Amino acid sequence: MKFGVVIFPGSNCDMDMVYVLENIMKKEVVKLWHKDTDLQNCDFIILPGGFSFGDYLRSGAIANYSPIMGKVVDHANNGGYVMGICNGFQILCESGILPGALLHNTNHKFICKNIHLKTITKNTLVTNQYADNAIKIPIAHGEGRFHANEKTLEELKNNDQILFKYCDENGEINDESNPNGSLLNIAGVCNKNRNVFGMMPHPERAADIELKNTDGKILFDSILNSVLS
Repeated sequence: MKFGVVIFPGSNCDMDMVYVLENIMKKEVVKLWHKDTDLQNCDFIILPGGFSFGDYLRSGAIANYSPIMGKVVDHANNGGYVMGICNGFQILCESGILPGALLHNTNHKFICKNIHLKTITKNTLVTNQYADNAIKIPIAHGEGRFHANEKTLEELKNNDQILFKYCDENGEINDESNPNGSLLNIAGVCNKNRNVFGMMPHPERAADIELKNTDGKILFDSILNSVLS
């Protein structure tokens, strides 16, 4: 499987993602500049975290109009795999290929810390290797509060599209474990066709044994398990 990592002006997690894919997962990775219009035959496109240009308007709003995004949307609509993390999640919601929106955290502060997640569905390319226990993944965002209207929320629940929810270390989902005020504690979702994924926490920052945490690596293991099985 060949991965493409899209780099926007201001991306700051792109090299983290490239490192994990190349050095830990041992996969071919191509760096795709936001002005490119060729995905270079990549099978899986990743929009990493960071602060893309135009975030002063609304996170991901301007980045959505970068030339490469038309190709990313086409890739997704044709069944290709796409994942957005943090700012990448915001961009995919702005593009309309993921439901919902990401709003300012309820405390109106940037939050950077380890949190716990509960896997809600294992029936996706990125979650199939997770167990039922709570996992620890870092977050780093100022606009991570997932929001959607009632109809969209019902569709997410009915179609098993919620990937992760914020929880405590025991796996309990409650208000106290919700770091940003996301509706239903939602931390990640997928589209109905289950080929586009978005999450606020950073799995690439919890994928190296040197960091004393490899809970994020399981996400990448899930991808390869699905493709190679």
